[in-house]
Amino acid sequence: MSEQKLALNEYLKTDSDYLRGTIKEGLDSSVTGSFSDGDQQLIKFHGFYQQDDRDLRNERKEQKLEPLYSFMLRARVPGGVCTPKQWLGVDEIASTLTSSNSIRLTTRQTFQYHGIPKRNLKTIIQGLDREALDSIAACGDVNRNVMCNPNPVESKLHAQAYEVAKKLSDHLLPHTRAYAEIWLDEEKLLTTEDETVEPVYGKTYLPRKFKMAVAVPPDNDVDVYTNDLGFIAVAENGELVGFNLTAGGGMGSTHGEVETFPRLADDFGFIKTEDVMKFAEAVMTVQRDWGNRTNRKRSRLKYTIVDHGYEKFKAEVEVRAGVKFEPKRDVVIGDRGDRYGWVEGVDGKWHLTLFIESGRIKDMPGKSLQTGMREIAKIHKGDFRMTSNQNMIIAGVAPEDKATIEGLARKRGLLGQVLTQTRGHSIACVALPTCPLAMAEAERYFPEFIDHIDALQAKNGISDQAIVVRMTGCPNGCARPFAAEIGLVGKAPGRYNLYLGANFEGTRLNKMYRENIQEAEILAELDALFARYAIERNAGETFGNFTVRVGVVKAVIDAAKDFHG
Repeated sequence: MSEQKLALNEYLKTDSDYLRGTIKEGLDSSVTGSFSDGDQQLIKFHGFYQQDDRDLRNERKEQKLEPLYSFMLRARVPGGVCTPKQWLGVDEIASTLTSSNSIRLTTRQTFQYHGIPKRNLKTIIQGLDREALDSIAACGDVNRNVMCNPNPVESKLHAQAYEVAKKLSDHLLPHTRAYAEIWLDEEKLLTTEDETVEPVYGKTYLPRKFKMAVAVPPDNDVDVYTNDLGFIAVAENGELVGFNLTAGGGMGSTHGEVETFPRLADDFGFIKTEDVMKFAEAVMTVQRDWGNRTNRKRSRLKYTIVDHGYEKFKAEVEVRAGVKFEPKRDVVIGDRGDRYGWVEGVDGKWHLTLFIESGRIKDMPGKSLQTGMREIAKIHKGDFRMTSNQNMIIAGVAPEDKATIEGLARKRGLLGQVLTQTRGHSIACVALPTCPLAMAEAERYFPEFIDHIDALQAKNGISDQAIVVRMTGCPNGCARPFAAEIGLVGKAPGRYNLYLGANFEGTRLNKMYRENIQEAEILAELDALFARYAIERNAGETFGNFTVRVGVVKAVIDAAKDFHG
């Protein structure tokens, strides 16, 4: 039997000279605003995607112009922590080198720019470098930005967890010098040994993207079970002693293809803090060697574990780590939301969490959010912490500085919004007009949609109940919609699949309830369900658990069997 043909990206990576390709030549070309097809895949490893304004496609086509190409660049910011000085640099870039003139906080605790012309890419990356920031491995078939619970209140434990997240991010960066050569003008070094260049990734890197998160119970704001690899902190007497390791989560799927599905990670057991790097490398190299390189739709770690089996995968990880898993420790995973407003930490410092709708920091009529963040950054002495719910924490504020920072936040519309429980727990992806994968709106439509949800909750007397609502323009799942109590996934312009039944804590997936329906149908369905929930719910029962208990949808226990079944 002939050997299966590899996916096109595998040949691109093999022939790329460790992610160099012809990116430099494409960057220097002024004939077009785009890169070649092959380089469009390789530039993702450098942290950016080629896009175009889909609102203008037809108009430009009629004018016989190429699409209005631009780029989205995503930074690598482990755990979402940056300094006020770095933020000022980030803001300056957004204000002078992007057409969007905005900063977007992502669902993976970093920021991204939209509307970058090709001619500005190098200037932006060099500007980030001056602030000790970069975009290497923010995208592509590598370990991406490592998430970490951003809670600054219990300072010591969270600082220990953050250090682990940062070490994971730094340790698992690609070793190729391509990024430094192309964007930072460093001289190319000669090498002859593949493993010297990429000791973890090898010449072909991973079969697909790889995501990690560090959670600190009882919070699950990083949605740890949706990640390829998760570390759930275990503490004794306030000190970090190790982690429960999870593996095999992932949100992406493809409409109509039942062999693809979202999945939550499996628990594998407890590991000591000193063994974190061993296990991380072991899991990643198993995925490197066992992962599917013929079909990118089934190339994530979740499919590797399903196809090879839990026990076989676990045994191989232990062999490669040189350490066995200990029994899983008992921890409680709880709320996925952020703590809005002021909270005092154990060290007497104060922390202000700001709600940023869909993560978009931009000056708008009546709300000058970007200006407000800039003004705060100029006087703030602590740090900024981006959350995986697309919000911002002004962390480490001395008591005497509270009034000044709060005044600026209120003046610029960063504070003082009327915020329902559900709106505060809900997120959306970018979608149209820039994302090439989007089938429907998300970020632009989401605030209006949540207005409708809030109204329905008020009508049915359940406004006090937080419901996790998430919307994406496609099934790739960037806003983790399949782990939402109410998930909306774009199917076509104005049409969505409606998913129900995930639990509030993020430890159970949802399931499709209605397919390809419009706003009026969605709201009618939810109105009826909210009415039932108001009358029939048990004490303390969350909406997702209610929909499963009364049989609206079946619980998804084994995603491979249950999600489509």
